[in-house]
Amino acid sequence: MSAQLTRALDTLAEVARAVGVDPQEARREGVLLAATVAESASPLYEAARSWAAGTGLADPTDLDSSVAAFVDAASAGRRWRAAPTESLARLRAGGGDATSYAAALVTVIESCTTLGGLTPRVTDNIMAVAATQRGAATAPTAAPSAATGPAGPADPAALRADSVAAMLEALGRLEPAPPPTGSPTTGTGSEPEPEPEPEPEPEPEPEKTVEELLAELDALIGLDAVKQVVRQQVAMLRVEAKREAAGMRNPSITRHLVFVGNPGTGKTTVARMVGGIYRALGLLEQGHLVEVDRSELVAGFLGQTAVKTAEVCAKAVGGVLFIDEAYSLTGDQYGAEAVNTLVKEMEDHRGDLVVIVAGYPDPMVAFVAQNPGLSSRFRTTVEFADYTDAEVISILHKLAADADYDVTAAAEEVFREVLAAAPRTMAFGNGRFARNLLEEAIGQQALRIQDVEEPTDAQLRDLEATDFGAEPTPDTVHDDAHDGTRPDATPEEDGP
Repeated sequence: MSAQLTRALDTLAEVARAVGVDPQEARREGVLLAATVAESASPLYEAARSWAAGTGLADPTDLDSSVAAFVDAASAGRRWRAAPTESLARLRAGGGDATSYAAALVTVIESCTTLGGLTPRVTDNIMAVAATQRGAATAPTAAPSAATGPAGPADPAALRADSVAAMLEALGRLEPAPPPTGSPTTGTGSEPEPEPEPEPEPEPEPEKTVEELLAELDALIGLDAVKQVVRQQVAMLRVEAKREAAGMRNPSITRHLVFVGNPGTGKTTVARMVGGIYRALGLLEQGHLVEVDRSELVAGFLGQTAVKTAEVCAKAVGGVLFIDEAYSLTGDQYGAEAVNTLVKEMEDHRGDLVVIVAGYPDPMVAFVAQNPGLSSRFRTTVEFADYTDAEVISILHKLAADADYDVTAAAEEVFREVLAAAPRTMAFGNGRFARNLLEEAIGQQALRIQDVEEPTDAQLRDLEATDFGAEPTPDTVHDDAHDGTRPDATPEEDGP
């Protein structure tokens, strides 16, 4: 995943040397741009690790150092989201070959589609930053006059129409453009077709009771300690209501929570359930979940971060604000500004906003300790333990059953072997590990039976050992695999 970034950075350095830019300075700009467009990756550590491998600025096997270097670089490069890099600006002002240098920068930016944790937001960042750098290379040196209007080549939409559209199409995110407003859609006549009547909005689902939500929580695989903490919170809130009805005073107990655990342990799922439970108990008006990470709280300049963080908090009022990988807000002035604003918003909305912060155990200790306002508000820590092998296998079967697939006994045995060989590091995916392997198996099954003209229900449902990576054996390879019969069926079983 990191090789393409490495090649793009090497190419950038070669182009820089040819156009009169210091290659080391050019490489630094490319490294920072790569981090800033990828900082919305989810999970962040996947992008950080592949970025570290591609740039050589951190040991990709050391998760803490990779994330720290990645976050620092993203903060430093954020100023170039809406402005050209320093080297590009100097080339443009001095009449140098800014176009070639900008094209090399764009190659670095677009190589970030191969980093880990790619999300639609990362793709949007790539679009915007690539258009900014390319546009800066061709923008006129003087502002256009009112008579002539803006120069066509400097229009960001025109600049990114070809390369960015091609990139998005490759990613499967490009949708057909709508017909121009006021133009005929059929090519005959001049009257546009009437707009279809809007479909009626579906009725909202009935709100769930506390008992229904607790039943859903209990149905989750594993997480025994988590379930106990949530039930304790419910019991405390119920008793508080009874004490208040009896005219008794209640101590001020914070409802904000710290979720610690490795990826794929159900933190987001439980956070959503907590919002619903708090709503059902009357603590929150809506109970909705607003999930964010550092990139959605931190802006490009000091002062803007406070506004951005406050806007996010405003969306979460009446529900739960879930900040994933919150430890990434430590170590720089931008993160500190976001934390200070968060503490203020928590105080201003202490009756109608619950904040849940999540991340790895050790970094989260440092995050909470960095600000006295945080340590006084986050007093309850919920530990999400890694799933056991048996629990991961149960998750695999549940995910498969929910999608109308069956994991055969032989396929489960192969999955057990793969699971046993997977290192249980901080990056182990837990439930995500099962989901990823299941999706790969579904893809392999599709390739295996795609030419079967009339597959049976069993062929459509069953995931075999080979779908999970087992080598085919003579018993699983048959000449009749494409005639719609079961590989192991006898003529008598299939009929004439």
